[in-house]
Amino acid sequence: MGDWAEGDPLEVAPRLLGTVLTHGGVSVRLTEVEAYAGPADPGSHAHRGRTERNSVMFGPPGHLYVYFVYGMHHCANLVTGPDGDPGAVLLRAGEVVAGHVVARERRPGSSDRDLARGPARLCRALGIDLDDNGVRPALAPGEPVVQISSGPRVGLRHAADRPWRFWITGDPTVSTYRPAAPRRSARS
Repeated sequence: MGDWAEGDPLEVAPRLLGTVLTHGGVSVRLTEVEAYAGPADPGSHAHRGRTERNSVMFGPPGHLYVYFVYGMHHCANLVTGPDGDPGAVLLRAGEVVAGHVVARERRPGSSDRDLARGPARLCRALGIDLDDNGVRPALAPGEPVVQISSGPRVGLRHAADRPWRFWITGDPTVSTYRPAAPRRSARS
């Protein structure tokens, strides 16, 4: 997998659509991803350089970069690019194709459409957490994707308008687009 994950995140991202990621007894067909281009991208965790948190992004391609956000959610990226070049693709959404019982136990009350719809839900359904930071995920080819759409990235304050979010056109498991909310000053 390392060879095909190696490359510009803008090229790798659409290639990931339709692939099947298996982890923690659940398999998900990826339906939505988002590219991040390292130091040149103000939206990337690697924009300001290497840190302890983002160091996996600088490693070899094909590994997961997992981080904790908002004090409650895990999100996972697939590292791309050659070793030392911190590109990554955020795994935004997918369709559970195997392991439904386990996914439903991890996401009780969710409809099948919503089990892995959004990056935090996808990680929860797959059982991905910080212990998986740096692991090589099990990815397999899926059915060919007929049509791919692209648009702005979700929830970013910087470089959000770049059309680096890719999804399978018309797929019901794709997350809802939400631009970043403007920050409120303490004086408001």
